[in-house]
Amino acid sequence: MAEIQNAPLSRVIGGYIFAILQACIRFVFRLIYGQKGESMPPITDPILLESATSLAKKIRNQELSSVQVLESFIRRVKEVNPLLNCVVDERYGQALKEAAEADALIKSGHYTVEELAKQKPFLGVPITTKDCISVKGMLHTAGLYERRHVRATKDADAMALMRKAGAIPFALTNVSEVCMWWESNNTVHGRTRNAYDTNRIVGGSSGGEGCIQSAAASAFGLGSDIGGSIRMPAFFNGIFGHKPSKLTVSNVGQFPAPFSAEQNAFLGLGPMSRFAEDLRPMLKIMAGEKSALLNLDKEVDLTKLKFFYQESDGGGRLISAVDSDLRQAMKRVVQHLNQKFGTQKVERIQLPQFRQSAAIWFANMRDDSGHGFAYQLGNLEKDINTYLELMKWFFGASKHTFIGLTTAIMDSAQCKHGSPKYDHLVSKRNELRAEIQKLLGDNGVLIYPTHPTVAPYHNEPIMRPINFAYTGIVNVLGFPATAVPLGQLGNEGLPLGVQIIANFNEDRLCLAVAEELERAFGGWAKPDVRL
Repeated sequence: MAEIQNAPLSRVIGGYIFAILQACIRFVFRLIYGQKGESMPPITDPILLESATSLAKKIRNQELSSVQVLESFIRRVKEVNPLLNCVVDERYGQALKEAAEADALIKSGHYTVEELAKQKPFLGVPITTKDCISVKGMLHTAGLYERRHVRATKDADAMALMRKAGAIPFALTNVSEVCMWWESNNTVHGRTRNAYDTNRIVGGSSGGEGCIQSAAASAFGLGSDIGGSIRMPAFFNGIFGHKPSKLTVSNVGQFPAPFSAEQNAFLGLGPMSRFAEDLRPMLKIMAGEKSALLNLDKEVDLTKLKFFYQESDGGGRLISAVDSDLRQAMKRVVQHLNQKFGTQKVERIQLPQFRQSAAIWFANMRDDSGHGFAYQLGNLEKDINTYLELMKWFFGASKHTFIGLTTAIMDSAQCKHGSPKYDHLVSKRNELRAEIQKLLGDNGVLIYPTHPTVAPYHNEPIMRPINFAYTGIVNVLGFPATAVPLGQLGNEGLPLGVQIIANFNEDRLCLAVAEELERAFGGWAKPDVRL
């Protein structure tokens, strides 16, 4: 509660009351769920422990076949999915044919190993994505019951580029309803469970993708992020996830599509993987022609980088205090960087505007289309009657989730586009954006919590709905950010981590720091290891 000690008395009292309430809520959920959930099957196949980059190299060099690799991941999905419910659709038969074709191409000798590495850097490597990013022939529901039979007629731009680079999509993963909540649960596919503790959430909306990666059931995957939907699942599931700089990766093929050009700038499709070394080549492919803006091949000299860190948002209203485990993890990161790159290399800062992250995010998500979340729940065809659907939900007659309906009601109560409050909060965003741009320049990164708590219990986010603000603020600012797992699990046996934020188009700085922290702390930790 250190953030509120210098605040007005009313906010201090409110902060303490909220903290007590949060402690009581956590106590109740612990009583409900008790001990940790079912144990994960151990990872016994060494293929599953390789990065996508390493697998691609071994496939090119014929040390492994693409069919062999794909079969390993299919077996792992069949082993873990009954427990986790992360995979909601598959194309195993077609994927195996494509894997055999990749193997035949390599054996044909039409390309040298060097040519393959340049033209098809992920040839034969299995890939997954979430059920809102289109993959031709696969479900494209976004967790919305009305779309339960919809199948994509073409690949999303980002997936098409990954396919062109040789990757083979083989499975689709679960999301939250219309991808606008941070627990992956819907009335089409049900709820996804965390590999480290099945009583905990996987995050959302790329929660199924975070889960399949953490369970070592996919080599790598694509996610999307408009409020933290890559970074929260990456954090909760102990993997790496990167939200790119605004407008560097095409969002075409994502459902629901943004309502406005500004919302399109907030949304970012990005890479997710257990291994930091996969993010850079994935992003280079996904960005297509715009990859030139990112200078991803330019070496980053970490000794010349400016490091800043902020331990919390400063006490945002109705946002949980940062867990002590996560504060200690942040201190270990700072200590490592200071020891390796020079004493006092990492500067502690406190940006006061972060305390208003939630309000800024909600306001900036408004647009002049006249549509809101109720329109998304209506499949972008009509506004649903949220109050009628909520009444039906209490009688088990609605095809929408409780949180989807309440989110739509909350959304309708937010400030209107063009109102004085809207203009004020957009101005606050612009001020914060300019302040961070000046702070970071072209050689600085900000280390910031990805989330204030470790993965909550199922349904617990309903009691902590605004905690996503730690990631959401970065979306409306437009900066790149990478979620980085820190190896060792916390006191609750769950992953710990931070996010690394850089200036526009300086994604390579985020990724370089992620690689350094992986070397220092170990990155992804196998979920079959119990404390």
